[in-house]
Amino acid sequence: MLYICIVFNSGHINLLNFIIMSQGFKLVQRSSKPGEQDAEKKYYAMAKSNGTSSLKHLCKLIAARSTVSSADVKAVLDNLNFVMDLELQEGRIVQLGEFGNFRLSVSSDGVTDQKDFDNSLLRKPKIVFTPGSELRETKKTTEFTKVTPEVVECNRPHAV
Repeated sequence: MLYICIVFNSGHINLLNFIIMSQGFKLVQRSSKPGEQDAEKKYYAMAKSNGTSSLKHLCKLIAARSTVSSADVKAVLDNLNFVMDLELQEGRIVQLGEFGNFRLSVSSDGVTDQKDFDNSLLRKPKIVFTPGSELRETKKTTEFTKVTPEVVECNRPHAV
């Protein structure tokens, strides 16, 4: 699909073309029962990325849709990262409106008696992201296409 977005920015009109492509996936063979050496091997779908979007690129895209420069966007995102770190360390859930929520999660090894528990049983904390409604909708509307592996020909010299 091709989407065209018209952006009015400081009296200038920018036309941005967005080509929406489907998310690719590939098949990988794995054990059907991880940890069991003799378990049957099955093929499973695995998302295949189509490159990366750098912070610089995202800042340019955001700036094109607003009245601020990409440097201003980057400054705000840098500060968001800084204050999110502080808030998460204070044990708060960081709510970013329709974007979603971030929270820290921790787990541990188990003990049979509470008296036997100490902090050495804690595992590394994780940051959990819960998407907002628009990103949850993305999960419902994304189309998937199987990616076929590329075949690379080797040009070996012929024996004389």
